[in-house]
Amino acid sequence: MAILVTGGAGYIGSHTVAELLDVSEEVVIIDNLSKGHKKAVLGGKFYEGDIRDDDFLDKVFKENDIEAVIHFAAFSLVGESVQDPLKYYNNNVVLTLKLLTKMKDCGVKKLVFSSTAATYGEPENIPILETDRTLPTNPYGETKLAVEKALKWADKAYGIKYISLRYFNAAGAHISGKIGEDHNPESHLIPIVLQAALGKRSEVSIFGEDYDTPDGSCIRDYIHVTDLAQAHILALEKLRNNDESCIYNLGNGQGFSVKEVISIAREVTGVNIKAVTSERRPGDPAVLVASSEKIRKELNWQPKYGELHKIIETAWNWHKNNPDGFGD
Repeated sequence: MAILVTGGAGYIGSHTVAELLDVSEEVVIIDNLSKGHKKAVLGGKFYEGDIRDDDFLDKVFKENDIEAVIHFAAFSLVGESVQDPLKYYNNNVVLTLKLLTKMKDCGVKKLVFSSTAATYGEPENIPILETDRTLPTNPYGETKLAVEKALKWADKAYGIKYISLRYFNAAGAHISGKIGEDHNPESHLIPIVLQAALGKRSEVSIFGEDYDTPDGSCIRDYIHVTDLAQAHILALEKLRNNDESCIYNLGNGQGFSVKEVISIAREVTGVNIKAVTSERRPGDPAVLVASSEKIRKELNWQPKYGELHKIIETAWNWHKNNPDGFGD
């Protein structure tokens, strides 16, 4: 039986496909390539199309014996979600409801859902616990939380069991250097810093240095994309062995400031990357760090690439050999 990966040509999706292939899973990939890259898909059976297209989705489910779904397909730019919330609700929520309906109709009862730390909004505690209040501060986080709530009711009504993984900051690239992070526009700090090292940008902006942190810049929790991918495989195994829905945080449990990221990137690249201070961005919390104790304890998840130096090193290996990304 096959694992269906939606958004499997995207950054996290493609790394998860790679890990599934490494453990000899049969993989079926859906991606409309609006954000993903066909070259990032290292194997499996690929379908280009949109989940909201009923005929397309029918074809995928009819042609494959699907056991479970790992669902990545979503828009994820916070700023864009504020400017165009209906675009995000239509893509992230309506699309997922279409997928869930098809799963119900076809008797597919297992789903691993790509959620986000943005479901929490301003943190109540540091580190953030799964039981903390969920009060998103942007439409992106709201759409992911709306899906989580739909999943809860789909479980009760139809027996579709799910694991929702609330990510913090995915970073790095595959250890082989074959695939990495390529967004347009790029909004993530580490690739932006490495683009500056490559001369693709003149400088890096530090958005505020007057936060209540040791060096004044924001602190975030970075997790290597392959460690993130491995968590999806562990979640899949839990659903196979234990029909119990669950929510887990995914982060390293330690935070690094913007200035620390830039400093380590300078060490890794050997380039004196120029950084300038800009105004704070509205809605940026000073510190976002996850507690991942629950997934470590229950699923025995152990990050292999927890050191920020290693995360940036793998990212640099990808970027310096692919300065123009996948080039598509």
